Amino acid sequence: MAEPHPAGEHGEPALHELAPGVFAYVQPDGTWWVNNAGAVVAAGQTLVIDTCATAARTRRFLGSLAGATGGSPVRIAVNTHEHGDHTYGNSLLPNEALLIGHENMRARLLVDPVIDACPPLWDPVPDWGGVGRRVPDLTISRDVTIHLGGVRVEVLHPGYAAHTTGDLAVWLPDQQVLYSGDLIFHGLTPLVVAGSIEGALRSLEWLWSFRPEQLVPGHGPIVPARELDRVLGEHERYYRLVLDRAEAGRRAGRSPLEVARETELGEFAAWADSERLVLNLHRAYADAESGDVDLALAFADAIAWNAGAPLSTRVGSI
Repeated sequence: MAEPHPAGEHGEPALHELAPGVFAYVQPDGTWWVNNAGAVVAAGQTLVIDTCATAARTRRFLGSLAGATGGSPVRIAVNTHEHGDHTYGNSLLPNEALLIGHENMRARLLVDPVIDACPPLWDPVPDWGGVGRRVPDLTISRDVTIHLGGVRVEVLHPGYAAHTTGDLAVWLPDQQVLYSGDLIFHGLTPLVVAGSIEGALRSLEWLWSFRPEQLVPGHGPIVPARELDRVLGEHERYYRLVLDRAEAGRRAGRSPLEVARETELGEFAAWADSERLVLNLHRAYADAESGDVDLALAFADAIAWNAGAPLSTRVGSI
């Protein structure tokens, strides 16, 4: 069984076998653009769950997987949502692999401009390498079950916007392993600017209902069953903080940036990527006002909150 990395550990990406033929690929330290991925191997074929942001990172993931499985071919891949840290490496999957995603995820990835020319919002600006835009071949809007040899793989949508409008989780009921995608950021600040704070909060009860023995988050260390209540509880308290601060700020006529500057993060102050508070407040304001987020303004405010500096990323390191 896998021994998860401690939260915030800097180190080499590693492939963990959680159960026979069930893998989690964990990339420390899980900050901007550094995600986790996974795979299920059965009957001589592989199902991949997400790729990575850059060509170098995706090749390393797929190489580690091939080494652990004797080169079992990738036949199916699932994207948990559209963000580039989980999808830009799709183009390095075999051409014959069937790629599955939510219909909203496919639509968003088709118009994502960041893969073509990443704006200088981060430092260093990520270099994606030799990747190209590859979107799902098969889109879904509700739950589906894949039978990979004798392994049941359930691909599930919570039914509402949460991290994004097209989140998918992957559940292995026999192995009791749950891949949450970015519904969970373990030990890091969650990001909900593309989804819904209320939905992200609601999704915690949905994730808890699976009672997984192991949960593979979109970012951060693997969550064993004994840590599940703690991790979900931290997320709940963070989301309630965002909602409470947004409500008070709107009543007072203050902007998301003003509210963020006045917010004491308390137990969450040590979490990496804390500037996401600004982005999440923009989301909460937009939800309350039945509007959408002005992403250019939201990121400009996040940089302003960050003392005018671009947001830090270690995506170039392996």
